[in-house]
Order: sequence, then C-alpha cells, then structure tokens
Amino acid sequence: MSTFWIGLLATIVVGIGTYLMRAGFVVALAEREFPPVVKEALGFVAPGVMAALVVSLALGGSEPAGWIEIAALVVGGLVGWRTRSLPWVLVAGMATLWILRAVG
Repeated sequence: MSTFWIGLLATIVVGIGTYLMRAGFVVALAEREFPPVVKEALGFVAPGVMAALVVSLALGGSEPAGWIEIAALVVGGLVGWRTRSLPWVLVAGMATLWILRAVG
C-alpha cells in the first residue's frame, strides 16, 4: 500500500472518529437543559478563544507583531468596546488588517 493511500485512509478514519465523538455529545445532550451557570459560562467561550488568539499574535511567533497588526488589534478592540459584538470585532479587525497590508 502506498503512502498516499495510507494517508487517505488515516484521514478518513480520523474524520469519521471526530464526527462520531462530536455527534455523540450532541445526541446525548439534545434533550437536556443546561444549568444557568453553564449557559453563562458558554457565553465566554468565543471571547476567550479570541483573546488567546490575540495574545499569541501579539506576543508569540517567530517575529513580533508589526504596526499593521497592532493597528488592526486596536481597531478590533475599539469596535468590541463599542458594540460588544464578536462578529463586528472580526469584521473590523480583518478589514483593517487587509486594507493596511494592501496600502502599506
């Protein structure tokens, strides 16, 4: 069996396994009502993930963030502060990043 077919088979098996694990939780918890504290905590998942991505961009990596990335982070932060909406933060930050990269 060639390396290609082994890789393809591994990808398919892992994909099916991942799907079944995730679907299992959905099916098992579909009829249950989450406690209010869990619902409230789930509301912080997206901002927490976003914060982790921002910190890793600003502080980590092989090269530090440049002025374009910092400007996009500031615009995203200001939009988030004003709107309290993660989708608008993403749109504003990415638009700023793309425009500044195209211009500069």
